[in-house]
Parts: sequence; structure tokens; C-alpha cells
Amino acid sequence: MAVTLVNPDGLPKPEVYRQLSIATGSKLVFLAGQVARDADGGKVGEGDLAAQVEQAYLNIGTALAGIGASFDDVAKLTVYVVDWSPDKMPLLGEGVGRAAAKLGVDPVKPITLLGVAALGEPDLLVEVEATAVID
Repeated sequence: MAVTLVNPDGLPKPEVYRQLSIATGSKLVFLAGQVARDADGGKVGEGDLAAQVEQAYLNIGTALAGIGASFDDVAKLTVYVVDWSPDKMPLLGEGVGRAAAKLGVDPVKPITLLGVAALGEPDLLVEVEATAVID
């Protein structure tokens, strides 16, 4: 595997993400932000943050599979959540957990979580972008 995840000594060791990833692969993959749209562009989970997170993560898995990679190759995620507040964390976790179960992967990665005022379309509650490393 081209990506090793680490929580180094001297930093907090969160359960839901890792502080850094070490990449040894030869190709970087920059995946555009994924949102709650199915393969036909149809809306998924309108008004449901957990469902939208799940779909965004599944789209990442689908995109990476299309180039012979997997979610395991993800080195870093950035998650943009509309009107973020800490009370939304359980919904975020629920969506990630459901996607991880469907993908059969450990979703724990270095992650940056950002609250934003809005995304590209008014029904979107979350957007997730990924950087992966493959051989």
C-alpha cells in the first residue's frame, strides 16, 4: 500500500482521524469535491446530512475504483459542511460509518473539516475532496 497513516508521539491521538499520512507511491490523485449525487447526477439524501456524507464517500470510492485504486489509497480528505456546528458530528460519523461498511474500508484518514456558508447548489449539505497516492 502506498499510504501509511500515523498519529505521531507528541500530538493528540484522535480516534476518528490520523494526524498525518506517509505516501510512498509514485502517482498523486487529486479528486474533485464529491457531493450527494448518484451516477446519473440525481440528488441523494436531500436534507439528510448523514445520507449526503455517505454518498460523497461512496463517490470517492467509485472514482478511485475507476482508476484501479481504492479508498485505502486516500492520503488526505477535506470535508466542507454547510452551517457546521459540533452537534452535527454524530450525523457526519453516521454517514462515514455507513459508507465505510459498504466500501469495506477503514475511513480513518487525515482530515480537515471546514464549516462553510454554502456549496455550489442549494440542496448540498456536504462536499468531500480527496487526495490519494497510488503506485
